[in-house]
Amino acid sequence: MIEERAARIRLILFDVDGVLTDGTLLVHADGSESKVFDIKDGTGIVWAQRLGLTVGFLSARSSAATTQRAAQLGITLVHQGVASKLETYEQIADSLMLDEDEVAYMGDDILDLPVLLRVGLAAAPADASKDVRSRVHWVAQAKGGAGAARELIELILRAQGRWDSVLASYLATPQDQKP
Repeated sequence: MIEERAARIRLILFDVDGVLTDGTLLVHADGSESKVFDIKDGTGIVWAQRLGLTVGFLSARSSAATTQRAAQLGITLVHQGVASKLETYEQIADSLMLDEDEVAYMGDDILDLPVLLRVGLAAAPADASKDVRSRVHWVAQAKGGAGAARELIELILRAQGRWDSVLASYLATPQDQKP
């Protein structure tokens, strides 16, 4: 059932704090902030985009660190400081002309539930709140900020038969790469 859901996905949305980070927020004396993002999640996001999936961030908080990370990954679908994640999700899906079963969303806390309860593939990191974990289709083995997003991306790419092309690009020998 999870593989069937994953096979239909065209858009993957991620909450940021608690999903792409461990939820820790380091506030500096000058008021700026720092977040820690997992490189494995970033690599997975790049692969997903290269293979034609759309990836976006949907966060209730606004953060310069999130804007910077999105830019590094080539993500242009970034919605921060949203009052209603559900309304913003609906606008995104409508603008991309996607059915709900074509969208995956990974969230970690109860403010993510309105979106999680609507999408075709609802996912959570291992350390998401119990109320979220009990209501999603799939829970990663990894915690937020520690590879949970990468796990979801691999699940989707495998279900869509695209994972072998990712592996093949790294297993090719120099002879295979010559014109």
